Formats: sequence, structure tokens, C-alpha cells
Amino acid sequence: MRIGHGYDVHRLVEGRELYLCGEKIEYNKGLLGHSDADVALHALCDALLGAAALGDIGKHFPDSDEQYKGISSLVLLKRVAELLREKGFICINCDITIVCQRPKLAPYIGSMRKNIANVLGIDIDSVNVKATTTEELGFEGRGEGISSTAVALIDNI
Repeated sequence: MRIGHGYDVHRLVEGRELYLCGEKIEYNKGLLGHSDADVALHALCDALLGAAALGDIGKHFPDSDEQYKGISSLVLLKRVAELLREKGFICINCDITIVCQRPKLAPYIGSMRKNIANVLGIDIDSVNVKATTTEELGFEGRGEGISSTAVALIDNI
């Protein structure tokens, strides 16, 4: 068994849709990035890649490559799952924390977990997603951006 950790952050801007864990979130701002900028799935991808010693998301899906412009991070997560299988691993469970003051994410958590479980081909009870605020401290608390951390446990197929 191996454990991986991931972290990502993106700036909130007007004129973009907000996606977290593959779920479209109703909000007046979205995350800035080359892909859909799904900060939570990017952290999860890094956790999975790290656990398998496969580098990071930037190595596999560079923002200099136009084929990834605007791409859904669910597609990136699916490719990461394929890379793991090619190396003989499968995700056992994962835990994601999303850090933002706004919007409130509780209504979306169930769908987020389902999205991840479906892509990774694991039981929904093996996926945890939670959200927290920073009590209005830091860039997340000021509404300038959203950060996310993720841990993942993988094992041999």
C-alpha cells in the first residue's frame, strides 16, 4: 500500500464557471486555469500520482499543451486512474478537503463523491469530500481563491 498527498490552489475570477470535484457550483465567480481549474480534482490527481511515484499533474497535463485547454478535470482524473492501472495500482480510498469562505458546498458533497467514485471505479464509501472555511483569514477567507488538499491510498491490483 502507498499513500499520496496533493495540494492545489487557483484564483477566483469573474467570467468563469466554478467546478469542484466535477460538479458545477452556482457562484458568481470561477477558478482561473488552463483546464476547468477544478482545484479539488487537481489535488486528488497529484495525490494519486504521488502515491504511485508518477510525478504530478503538470508533468502529465502541462498548461502549455492546447489539448488540455478548458478540459474537464474529470477527464484528467480518468487518465490518472488509467496511469495507475498501467503501473499495477488501484485507488483504495481518498479524502479531499476544499478550503473556501464562499460558496457553501454542503449541498454538492454527495454529487462530488459520486463523480469521483464513478471515475475511479471505487465504492462511494471509499471517497470523502469535505469543505471548510478559514474564518475569513487569508486568500481563501477574502474570497480571492480556493485551495484544496487530498490524500489517497493505493494498492496493487
